[in-house]
Amino acid sequence: MTQAPQAGAADWASNHSSEAPRSELIKRLASELLDATETKVPVPPLRDRVLEMTLEDAYQVQDAQLQHHLAKGRVLAGRKVGLTSLAMQQQLGVDSPDFGYFFADMVHHEDASIPADSFISPKVEPEFGFVLKETLSGPGITREQAAAAIGEIYAAIEIIDSRVADWNIKLVDTVADNASCGAIAVGTTPLDVAIEDLADVECSLLIDGKSVASGKGEAVMGDPVAPLAWLANVLGEQGVALEAGQLILPGSFTGAVPVEQNTSATADFGALGSLTINFS
Repeated sequence: MTQAPQAGAADWASNHSSEAPRSELIKRLASELLDATETKVPVPPLRDRVLEMTLEDAYQVQDAQLQHHLAKGRVLAGRKVGLTSLAMQQQLGVDSPDFGYFFADMVHHEDASIPADSFISPKVEPEFGFVLKETLSGPGITREQAAAAIGEIYAAIEIIDSRVADWNIKLVDTVADNASCGAIAVGTTPLDVAIEDLADVECSLLIDGKSVASGKGEAVMGDPVAPLAWLANVLGEQGVALEAGQLILPGSFTGAVPVEQNTSATADFGALGSLTINFS
C-alpha cells in the first residue's frame, strides 16, 4: 500500500495551527483529499490535524469536494448511506450512520472490468440499490413515505476506498472522505421482492465464487428503508432533496471485504438474482 507523506503532514500541521481560520482548514483538507483521489497517495488522518474536528467540519470538507466536482461538470447519480450496521457503529464509536455521494462515471454494471489500481485499498460490500420513482424532500419524511418513493430495487455492490492512510479512520475522517466511497456497481434487472420483505432477504458476498460473508436485510438498521428516510431528512435539513431517478444505496448486508487485482466479487441474492464484477 502506498504510504502517506509523513513529512508533508508535519509541515502542514506546523503551518496551519488551530489559530488558522476554520474555513481555510476546511478548504485545505478538501484539496488534500481531492489530490489523494487523483494520485492514489493517501493522507494522514484528518482528525489529528484539526483541533476538536466536528462532524459538521467533516461534512463541510465533503461538500467542498462535491461542489468542486459539480463545477467540473460531473453528474450526481445518487447517494450512499454507510455505518448502518451495529458492528460498524461500535467499531467507530458512533450511534448513527453517515452518508456520501457518487457520480454517473463511478457507476458500473454486471460483469464490469474495473481496474484495481484505480483505488488505493479497495473493499467491497453487498447492498440493495434503490432507484427512486419520487422525489423525497425532508425533513419530516416518514418510513412509509420513503418506502412509497422506491421504484426498482437492484442488486448492488459498493466499492469502498479510503483516501486516509491504512484505513486509520474515525467518524470525522470517513465523513470528510465522502464516507469512503470509491465506486458503485448495480445490476440491470430489478430484484422481484416486495419492499415489506426487504429485511428478510439474505445475501452472500462471494470472492472468486467462494462465500466470504453473508447477512440479511435486517442488518441494515433493522430495516433497509430506514436509512433512506434518515438520509432524506438529514439532507432536507440542508435544503437538499433526493431526486426521482437517483440511485440510493442504504447500507451493507455484511462487513467489508478487501479485493485485489484479478479477482471477482459477487453479491448473491439467491433465487432473486446476483451481481458480479471483476477487478483487472
